[in-house]
Amino acid sequence: MKHKMSILFYAKSAKVAKNGLLPIYLRITINGARIELSTSRFVEKTKWNAEAGKMKGSSEEARLINTHLDTLRTKVYETENWMINNNQEINTQSFKNRLLGVEEKQRKLILIFEDHNKRMKELVGREFSINTLKKYETALSHTKEFLLSQHKIKDISIKQVDIAFINDFDFFLRNTKKCNNNSTIKYIRNFGKIIKQAYVNGWVEKDPFLNYKGKVKQTDRNYLTESELQDVISKDIQIQRLDLVRDIFVFSCFTGLAYIDVFNLTKENVIKGIDGEMWIATHRQKTDSLSKIPILPVSESILKKYKDHPECLNKNKLLPILSNQKMNAYLKEIATVCGINKELTFHIARHTFATTVTLSNGVPIETVSKMLGHTNLKTTQHYAKILDKKISEDMQVLKAKFNTNLQTRSKSMNY
Repeated sequence: MKHKMSILFYAKSAKVAKNGLLPIYLRITINGARIELSTSRFVEKTKWNAEAGKMKGSSEEARLINTHLDTLRTKVYETENWMINNNQEINTQSFKNRLLGVEEKQRKLILIFEDHNKRMKELVGREFSINTLKKYETALSHTKEFLLSQHKIKDISIKQVDIAFINDFDFFLRNTKKCNNNSTIKYIRNFGKIIKQAYVNGWVEKDPFLNYKGKVKQTDRNYLTESELQDVISKDIQIQRLDLVRDIFVFSCFTGLAYIDVFNLTKENVIKGIDGEMWIATHRQKTDSLSKIPILPVSESILKKYKDHPECLNKNKLLPILSNQKMNAYLKEIATVCGINKELTFHIARHTFATTVTLSNGVPIETVSKMLGHTNLKTTQHYAKILDKKISEDMQVLKAKFNTNLQTRSKSMNY
């Protein structure tokens, strides 16, 4: 990082000693910010040359004081050269510490990242999901690999992370790790949280992410059509594990709950709603936002089916859900059995609720957003964009209505 530095020796009139002498001070200005240090030398006001920044004359006293000032000036420039040659960021605090021999505590990027992940791990299940932790652990792994590959080091001072470092890391993820745009941006954002933490703690003077231009590209969200959802519901599945997974997947299709939120459901989450009917009330683990969802008949029948399941009884679970990994593995089998040519994952159930079950059936987007637990309506609007088919069907009805009216008018006017 470029810097501008100047040096000035001056006699400080505001601090006249008892004997009438003025203390000589050293002022170092770095990028407009000042460091002021006492030289431990004093001079009569009439004997100080303010323009030259030294004592007048050639007396022994003048020679000793001016030699001392020259030594200090040399030490300042030597400090500057050392910091430049060792790729150290030069600011008033770091320069003063180096000049005076004060050992500055080195905040290291990887150590800070590891400490962040350690704290996050201890909060898994309360404030974070295991999947969120895994994303940060992967981002940490990529960061370590980047430092070794590009800089031949295992760690780096947090102060050396600048916009050039971030852009190089971005390129490394895309080129070396073969990450697509959205994966790259997500890893960079996880990395960015560590840098922002350092900025908030005062370990760096500014946030280098202010000039980072990476942007997530919106992708089409996969979901089941009405006929595909019906195929999954009505399919006769004799294998018990697949039948269980199908039921829980369908439950999510009619509630919009993500895997971790279904996993956390207990009987206490079933409440009587404002309409006197049974609702599910839960806080989404991802955002901690409240979701209140009326229980539709399909969901209700699934809850009744498993209310006496041993796991539900012993662990106070609403549904005996398997691990996310097993759920997704078995859903692939279900897709094959049902003849659905899509990569079926549990999260598709949430998308299906937003599109096929609610928006396509005229449920207002504000209501859907509230049930999904979105904190921003824009998030829900991404689902609305993929409903061109519904728009087309509605407009076909309107077009047919206009055509009928026009034909009637044409006949009455003998066209």
